[in-house]
Amino acid sequence: MSIPLKLGAVTAIAGPIFLIAGTMLHPLGADPSDPVAAFTEYAANDLWIGSHLSQFLGVAIMFVGLVALNDSLKGERFAYLAMLGVFVGVAALAISAVLQAVDGVALKLMVDDWVSASEGQKQSAFQATLAVRRIEIGLAGFMAFLFGSALALFASAVAFSTIYPTWLGWLGMVGGIGTSAGGLLMIFSGFSPIAMTVAMPFSLILVVWMIVIGVLMWRRA
Repeated sequence: MSIPLKLGAVTAIAGPIFLIAGTMLHPLGADPSDPVAAFTEYAANDLWIGSHLSQFLGVAIMFVGLVALNDSLKGERFAYLAMLGVFVGVAALAISAVLQAVDGVALKLMVDDWVSASEGQKQSAFQATLAVRRIEIGLAGFMAFLFGSALALFASAVAFSTIYPTWLGWLGMVGGIGTSAGGLLMIFSGFSPIAMTVAMPFSLILVVWMIVIGVLMWRRA
């Protein structure tokens, strides 16, 4: 069963919009590598769960667009690369769901408990919250690595196709490889400045790439 190309085009464009909206609602003032500052900021945010739900919907909707892109590449010489991208994308989507459950729900509950804890319980509450944060870091790193790898595979299929611009495929490969590199840095160094500096611009490239792919799929439909 194939996804209609117009539906794929709409989801390829709508997914990034949900992702960007969720990211804009996410508090970004505190340094994520400073747990005390970050937890204090998170506890004061009333839109935390909504922002993370929007981010997950963005990733899930984009995945529908990627499946439609895979369908559109059938018959191309390197179509198998896009199919491999679907398989890796399934793993990335699953980890994204777990990540948002940990980050968007569990971490928020923990930081709220930490802020409201009595002085005698504050240290133990902080350590428990920090443990949840460590789990979040692991999930975020693996999600970025897998999602970037999936997009790099799709972009490779696009670059060698006869129906999409070659330059667009190479742009997607740059974004995908950079996002994967950012994920690996996150795995080894947490939400360090270097990991965030590498991950953010390449993730933005992939968001733009998805929108352009959506426009091209709509025109083909």
